[in-house]
Amino acid sequence: MRTTGLLIVVLVLAGCTAPPEQSSLTTPPPPPPSPTTTSQMDFPQRPRAVPLDAVEPCGILSPDQLTALSLDNPPSAYVEPSFGGARACTIRSTTSGNVARLALVTVSGADVWLSENAQVDYTVGVIEGFAAITVRTPDVHDVCNVEIDVADGQFLDVMFRDGGNSSAVQQDHLCLGAQRVAEAAMASLLQKR
Repeated sequence: MRTTGLLIVVLVLAGCTAPPEQSSLTTPPPPPPSPTTTSQMDFPQRPRAVPLDAVEPCGILSPDQLTALSLDNPPSAYVEPSFGGARACTIRSTTSGNVARLALVTVSGADVWLSENAQVDYTVGVIEGFAAITVRTPDVHDVCNVEIDVADGQFLDVMFRDGGNSSAVQQDHLCLGAQRVAEAAMASLLQKR
């Protein structure tokens, strides 16, 4: 009888005892956070496609736009190998010392900049109803790009960089310059197409 009473007391005490706490060594880690990256699906719907195949990069900005943007040197056309042989145009400002470049990328969509492989910091905005990605490359402070999603598998790359000024131009200022050039370029493309 004494054994039965002791067994009941042990069972009652076991039921009232809190379970042992788990240490950080035995607690399973929480699940990793789900990625929250923007994808092509998150871009705003394009008002229409603006294919770049037949566009001349140095003919996008009008003389009035070039003057308004203080891009006063003659535009220079070339091929940009880093964008799959994209036709490009570079224009320098003797006033500010900065340089703008337009590249017509027809081998990839703008969403390439959203990939972790791109290793850039970006924000997604809108220019003339088209998704526009402002891109900053870590540890590269003398340039800023705006990538505009103009058609499936195509984007307009607008780069604005410090052209070797005696004092460095802040990257925020360069991004504003890239934004202004991108806005002018899209307004011109939409008017011509």
